[in-house]
Amino acid sequence: MTTGADTAGRAGLDGRAPRVLVVDDQTLIRTGFRLILTARGIEVVGEAADGVAAVAAARELRPDVVLMDIRMPNMDGLEATRRILARSPDCRVLMLTTFDLDRYVYAALSLGASGFLLKDVTPEHLAAAVRLVDTGDALLAPSITRRLVERFASSPARPPAPPADLASLTPRELEVLTLLGRGLSNTELAGELTLSEATVKSHVARIFAKLALRDRSQAVVLAYETGLVKAGDPGANGSR
Repeated sequence: MTTGADTAGRAGLDGRAPRVLVVDDQTLIRTGFRLILTARGIEVVGEAADGVAAVAAARELRPDVVLMDIRMPNMDGLEATRRILARSPDCRVLMLTTFDLDRYVYAALSLGASGFLLKDVTPEHLAAAVRLVDTGDALLAPSITRRLVERFASSPARPPAPPADLASLTPRELEVLTLLGRGLSNTELAGELTLSEATVKSHVARIFAKLALRDRSQAVVLAYETGLVKAGDPGANGSR
């Protein structure tokens, strides 16, 4: 699932490239990511080899985006993500891993990660992903999106999360959130609801504000957890 930006974002407002912190326990990978991003006009402000160093570096350097490995010594990327976002909620975390495992996807998104990519991503896609999440949007590799949906399909039946948080939404906003959970982009939402994209963006922004959501990743998780979307629903297949 790759979506168009819903907000102007920091880069969109001032025209500058995002400032990035690269976190991975392998020096070669960190160096490669730095070279890829720098060559494409993205500033890499620092590197870290484990979660502990990542938390400290994020506190000192205040990056816009953190490229975060998951499996690292001392502290893994999931716990580092939790700590970084607890202190700096405006930071965006883009998870990178060699392991296409759904349990990591769900944990990362639940903690507030804005994206999830496999490490075999192309240089162009990596740079585009960093710019995308910096705008406040979310990004998931299609194969990972499918696994996220399959996780809910294969999990034992459980009662949905209390829907109290949804009470503040209008019927139209509830409809938009449901379609967001199914993976529709703003363009697709506009076509489905016969609305302009500008109106769709306004609805999405109000939903995020009312439910204190960071981005579309959290909207997808919420839609599943509250039972608005279930695996098998039309469009809930990760193919968009």
